[in-house]
Amino acid sequence: MDVYLDRFPSLRLTVIGDVILDHYIWGDVGRISPEAPVPLMDVTHESHRLGGAANVALNLSAMGVQTALFGRAGGDPEGGVLLSLLSEAGIRWLGNLAAPAKATILKTRVVARNHQLCRLDREGRRMDYALDASAWEGLMDAFLESVDGILLSDYAKGVIDDAFLKALKESASRMRVPVFCDPKPRYGRDFSGMELLTPNRSEAIALSGVEWDSKEPFPAEAVIEGIHRRFQPRFLVVTMGEEGMLYAENGRLGGIVTTFAREVFDVSGAGDTVIAVLSASLLAGASLGESVKIANAAAGVVVGKVGTASVNREELSDTLRHLNKAIGPET
Repeated sequence: MDVYLDRFPSLRLTVIGDVILDHYIWGDVGRISPEAPVPLMDVTHESHRLGGAANVALNLSAMGVQTALFGRAGGDPEGGVLLSLLSEAGIRWLGNLAAPAKATILKTRVVARNHQLCRLDREGRRMDYALDASAWEGLMDAFLESVDGILLSDYAKGVIDDAFLKALKESASRMRVPVFCDPKPRYGRDFSGMELLTPNRSEAIALSGVEWDSKEPFPAEAVIEGIHRRFQPRFLVVTMGEEGMLYAENGRLGGIVTTFAREVFDVSGAGDTVIAVLSASLLAGASLGESVKIANAAAGVVVGKVGTASVNREELSDTLRHLNKAIGPET
């Protein structure tokens, strides 16, 4: 698999989507508050990490991919922290091509001894983050000339709306630039014509239109057929949590890869890692099956870390070698 990882630094990928700043408050809980029956935490320190589409970009950059990010951030202090983190990670910020948002999307997690106690979200209205598709009509082709692929990270916060999605798909098709997408089906977006879709289990059900009782086995064939009929993705990967990932090409089930994780601490951002590694691997020439195995190994590393995290190329290479030794050569 190293042959594909070695090609990552030659790839140029731009991530478009909902940019989030993750804020962590760390501490220890030793007693219950005398004011209410809630834990009383002594704060030890705070930290910030890239979240949402920014975490997808971080995963790409950590693996050596030439990475740019386009989204909306505010001109507030949180936006300044986010831009600083992007700069440190070597990610080119293209948010200056759009007007600043009213507020940077912020997710604050309160964590005591690696256990999340609560999460506090601060964000504006979805319309505050929408992109002006009309302003991009004359720029889209030139924008796509400098990339090998576009990765859409949709967190349903407003950046990826119908108008922008339509304009991007038309231009990408004309320029023959593949578009990889981690979709949120909440608002009925038209995700047709994508090179890759990576929904999780519940998102796949929604995209397929299949009715499913969660007490029953997952209807893989029906879901694949339903999604292909509605959206015709070339590649489809459904993340199934502890059950692994199922994948399909041109509407046909290719297989299921079981989950790899030595120990699970936090699943935050695992989907970001999956779409990043899948997209880079496919662009590097790996088959869908090989790409899923690489992404599965990457996700196994990330969930073994606390908080929103990424995996670098060295970690991924070491993990793949470890797995190959554990399972032996394929026959």
